[in-house]
Amino acid sequence: MRTEKDSLGVKTLDDNVYYGIQTQRAIENFPVSGIQAHPAFIHAYLMVKKAAAIVNMDVGSLDKEKGKAIIQAADEGLTGKYDDQFLVDVFQAGAGTSFNMNVNEVLANRALEILGGKKGDYTFLSPNDHVNMSQSSNDTFPTATHIAVVLVLDELIPILEQLSQAFSKKGLEFCTIAKSGRTHLMDAMPVTLGDEFNAYSSSIRRATRRIQQRRNDLLELPIGGTATGTGVNTHPEFRSRIVDNLSELTSKKFIPCSDTFEALQSRSQLVALSGSLKELAIELIRISNDLRLLNSGPTTGLAEIELPPMQPGSSIMPGKVNPVMAECMNMICFHIIGSDTTVTLAGQAGQMELNVMTPVITYNILTSLTRLIHYIPNFVENCITGIKANEETCKANIDMNPSLATLLSPKIGYLKAADLAKESLEKKQSVKKLSIEKGYLTEKEANILFDMKKFMQCKNKGGV
Repeated sequence: MRTEKDSLGVKTLDDNVYYGIQTQRAIENFPVSGIQAHPAFIHAYLMVKKAAAIVNMDVGSLDKEKGKAIIQAADEGLTGKYDDQFLVDVFQAGAGTSFNMNVNEVLANRALEILGGKKGDYTFLSPNDHVNMSQSSNDTFPTATHIAVVLVLDELIPILEQLSQAFSKKGLEFCTIAKSGRTHLMDAMPVTLGDEFNAYSSSIRRATRRIQQRRNDLLELPIGGTATGTGVNTHPEFRSRIVDNLSELTSKKFIPCSDTFEALQSRSQLVALSGSLKELAIELIRISNDLRLLNSGPTTGLAEIELPPMQPGSSIMPGKVNPVMAECMNMICFHIIGSDTTVTLAGQAGQMELNVMTPVITYNILTSLTRLIHYIPNFVENCITGIKANEETCKANIDMNPSLATLLSPKIGYLKAADLAKESLEKKQSVKKLSIEKGYLTEKEANILFDMKKFMQCKNKGGV
């Protein structure tokens, strides 16, 4: 065991752990969810500490022996070696002070070991004076958040492109299958199944573009603002140099924020990014609902497509198969929308020089991104790529679609066409047959007018 002291008093810790007294206080104060920081966030924070040590050594603020030990400790941490030492709950003290100190203490204690000292000997190498030099929780936490979110987003964007391409491939496959369109869930003018799936592809591409735009806003880093945006206790070159180092460490083109005061006060860039994830979630919900409707049946629903059977759908009804992949996608997206509500409320909860609610913003965004990254490839493989079209059902539905009377409106007028549609429903006869019987069209004219090939063009091919 070892004893550590901070400004509030003394605590005893197990000598095997690398975290220190302030981390221990946070563990005791916030036994909330049992969820620890996202690995990408831990590693982003370690990169911030490494970059700070490099710059502080370069400008002569940090002793090189101590600086090199801190850098070595950070490099070891970046391999995942100390991930189990970052135990502060994601629901914690405002501004992320607890987590910042968790990182500072782990690196300080490991650096002390490297230098031949003992954990907790902060008079020689301090979590605050050396690891946290030229920094504050107020600028390091949002900086690490921006870095982590950009890194994780860059995993998601290619996955979204794969999803869009999967829909586009189905659009091409279904390009010659005409079917009833539906508006207000009622029969409408025909489309092709390919048109519907190409539209799904386009909507994912559009949502992806919005996410990419918001992602680029996060390339501005708040680091260097320290406590309130003034940059107090930093070298004049610290801000620009650390951003350059972080760009090199991450292979991303980060830049210093344009206004350090705004960067500490506002989380608008993260709120906007979360909003773009919500927009994606809304599209995914809508598409998943369409797939469930198109698949509904098999005898009493639309049954125009068949989703791959993935598992038995009932513990009591033999042979029942449910659209489980689309259902799971819905639930994930509901949670993403809920997370965005949390981010929105946290975004407006800042006061004066600081938004202290950043930890919950960080947690919710990274959680949403991770769920999409984990599930979308499975959704593509086990749902989208295996969808089959029920061509006979599509044809039967379109033959009896009363909305085909719309094609006669230019010839006989809207009111007569409406009467024809109504009669088609009452007599359960096709509009085409009735139009011939009433003498509106010859059989040859009807064959030309009601030729479904005109609807088989797939005009939009996922090109948004």
